[in-house]
Amino acid sequence: MATKQEEQQTQAARHQEVGHKSLLQSDALYQYILETSVYPGEHEAMKELREITAKHPWSISSRISFRSETYTFIEDMAFFFAGRGKLIWFFDYSRNIMTTSADEGQFLSMLLKLMNAKNTMEIGVYTGYSLLATALALPDDGKILAMDINRENYQLGLPVIQKAGVAHKIDFREGPALPLLDQLIEDKSNHGTYDFIFVDADKDNYINYHKRLIDLVKVGGVIGYDNTLWNGSVVAPPDAPLRKYVRYYRDFVLELNKAMAADPRIEICQLPVGDGITLCRRVY
Repeated sequence: MATKQEEQQTQAARHQEVGHKSLLQSDALYQYILETSVYPGEHEAMKELREITAKHPWSISSRISFRSETYTFIEDMAFFFAGRGKLIWFFDYSRNIMTTSADEGQFLSMLLKLMNAKNTMEIGVYTGYSLLATALALPDDGKILAMDINRENYQLGLPVIQKAGVAHKIDFREGPALPLLDQLIEDKSNHGTYDFIFVDADKDNYINYHKRLIDLVKVGGVIGYDNTLWNGSVVAPPDAPLRKYVRYYRDFVLELNKAMAADPRIEICQLPVGDGITLCRRVY
């Protein structure tokens, strides 16, 4: 029979799983979602790539502690309290923010199937976890134009994608996405041809991507922007202790959220799945 310490160590290990990137305040509840909804029907290739990505150096967690008279920062989970223990906000630095979470991968797969999507695009690939989820959800003649500045990371997941028999659906392009998007836009035949576009890349270019993607996605099609709640930091107080990159990209995420809410060409739905995903359906 496992001791209490062993159970705690096991639970801690689970919390370091790749994609443990949830806005839920209860780790136990998040684990429940994974074990009852995601993992039972998870494709073997998705599991394999998830485990490969977990070993990537960029998946290493960061843990810090902070205490002051104003705030209390508790170990890995950055819960900030003021007054008589009132929760102000939280930001979790320990979770990997480089990859799509397992539950978000499941959500994207379901969405693509419901949409009967066939022609898609992905900006920001990393090791290809969300790319694999998309490829598995598309029909055999489905297509994904995938862009990333780092081919080396993509090649980590490529053998798994090939083994799953879906590599033929992927057209991977290495390099910055904006020049390629501009080339696509120059050719009017590309306008309105994409059923679904997923963006999980450099947040400081999200607005620039949106300006171009709105012409490429079809009317009725969907653009999904990942990390639009930036792990909860979008509601952090001005004097909250944030890492430089978190604070820097947060401003761009806030800018995007404001712009999308005011864009009459789309209707949006922001979901607290993973690190926050905003779906934009083009209406004209």
